[in-house]
Amino acid sequence: MTDSTISTEQTINEPEPSDSLKAFGAAHKAFRRRAGYTQEQYAPLVQYQPGTVASIEQGRRFPPRVFVERAEEVLDAFGVLKGVYKHATREKGLASWFRQWAELEEQAISLYTFENRLVPGLLQTEGYARAIFGERVPMLSDSEIEAMVTARVDRQFLLNDRPNTAFSFIVEEHVLRRETGGSDFMREQIEHLLEARGPRNVELQVMPTSRGAHASMDGPIQLLETPENEWFAYSEGQENSQFIVDPKKISMLHMRYAKLRSQALTPDDTRSLLERIRGAL
Repeated sequence: MTDSTISTEQTINEPEPSDSLKAFGAAHKAFRRRAGYTQEQYAPLVQYQPGTVASIEQGRRFPPRVFVERAEEVLDAFGVLKGVYKHATREKGLASWFRQWAELEEQAISLYTFENRLVPGLLQTEGYARAIFGERVPMLSDSEIEAMVTARVDRQFLLNDRPNTAFSFIVEEHVLRRETGGSDFMREQIEHLLEARGPRNVELQVMPTSRGAHASMDGPIQLLETPENEWFAYSEGQENSQFIVDPKKISMLHMRYAKLRSQALTPDDTRSLLERIRGAL
């Protein structure tokens, strides 16, 4: 391991402590009750569903950063919730080696993703995610699958809550033609992709199989830019990951991603292809 690359090898379903999440939930519940709100009254004030509030207070769901910020303002919590949040660790549904990247994702002003294995996590439907985790070997228990699906779906708040973040996704065509979970689940997934590309800050391109070789035959690419204009990269494989900070490596990945954008279908042509794929399912 070098100074420029941090890697660990822990299984994605490794159990992680939840006491800190329970502590945050208890503190949040106390401040909510102090303010005189029921969960149903409080949920619209922080722009989340009552069920989400309940899950956070029970320590079953990791609170998104934006939730904490809104809670602090609505409940006038004197910075206590932010303080407890700093010590919160994620539930077992989110891999421990993914934590650092996930934290940066919540602040990113640019987020670029190329995938040649599956639909990117931020764009997956619940049904698609459940089908993916259901095929994991060794097999996962029902509770582990639920935790992992919940963690994946929870991360998707980024697409709705960060309108000033530039999201770019490039996905291999063969990923979209594989009927993951069956034709019904895949039709739902394609429809979700068509809807997700609606906001101006979300760009989706498909790398057509007719392209043949392209600039990233070596595998997936994830790049992000922080508010301080620092760039980081992340890659993952079989039970391992790399968090990359080396400027030379990041520059190389930038060049590859730029080339991928020029080789992939345009956003409009991508929409047409998605509609054809949906029609064939």
